[in-house]
Amino acid sequence: MQFGILGSGSWATALAKILSDSGQKIFWYVRNDETITHLKQRRHNPHYLSNAFFDVSRLQLSSNINYVIDACDALVIVIPSAYVHQSLGILNKDVFNSKKIISAIKGILPQKNQLLNEYLLDNFNVDLKNYFTVLGPCHAEEVAAEKLSYLTFSGLDIATTEKIASAFNTEFIKTVINPDILGVQYAAILKNIYALGAGIAHGLDYGDNFLSVYIANAGNEMVRFLREVKHEASTSELNYAASVYLGDLLVTCYSLYSRNRMLGNMIGKGYSVKAAQLELGMVAEGYNASKCIHITNEPLQVNIPIAKTIYKILWEQLPPADGFAAIENILV
Repeated sequence: MQFGILGSGSWATALAKILSDSGQKIFWYVRNDETITHLKQRRHNPHYLSNAFFDVSRLQLSSNINYVIDACDALVIVIPSAYVHQSLGILNKDVFNSKKIISAIKGILPQKNQLLNEYLLDNFNVDLKNYFTVLGPCHAEEVAAEKLSYLTFSGLDIATTEKIASAFNTEFIKTVINPDILGVQYAAILKNIYALGAGIAHGLDYGDNFLSVYIANAGNEMVRFLREVKHEASTSELNYAASVYLGDLLVTCYSLYSRNRMLGNMIGKGYSVKAAQLELGMVAEGYNASKCIHITNEPLQVNIPIAKTIYKILWEQLPPADGFAAIENILV
């Protein structure tokens, strides 16, 4: 199976390192030709994870997205959710025919409030059986440092899911298989919202005792929501305490590497949302996700008061201190 990577940010760079370290030759779409030249000459991405070095003989780098797509059987899409329409909208409608699509996107496409698989079905006729996800509690910075991490691969075709996952096994990456192709995506979206809230709480000077209760309640909210959204897998078979659900929630709420936690921390300290985004200088998926989940939940009416309050802080100018005063009274 020939893998290609679409995207060149920190998570794309981490996944490229994992695949190349596992012995795979990969085609890698990198938008900027200067970045490609630097990678070839200096063996690292100058903008992201600059301490992650590559065997460049295993990299086929190109700024032509069609060249990379044509050359590969399996494509890992690692483009921030807000830019998927811009990046893929220029492609021919049959470009993904016979391809396996592996989503490494941890957000929801805000233009039409869609998961990536929904967008690909509507615009490129990509069937869900050819769509897979790679998610889990795995920060790019720790991949660069080769610290042991776990990745969960989800798909309806378990045999193909296992084949894809096996290509990512290295000394520092262990892989897990999961059939919950839709639920894991919503879990990744929700955990970013809750992590943004954890950062706000830290910025407001709440301590670890409060944060532990906050995260426990956020985990319960997540499970309530996941049980209501459509699943391809039977919910009775799912372990919501597994790494792709609870594990990812914990690390995103606690880790100093978490962009969403960083953004929330600044908002809690008094930054406006826009000023905090400019200061962060990176995409924090939880911002758009909070609005998308709010819209998604309108017909479902799942009781998710923490996520609703984070939405109001980010989008309706609710003062963070007032929002968390309200959250205090609903935690158990």
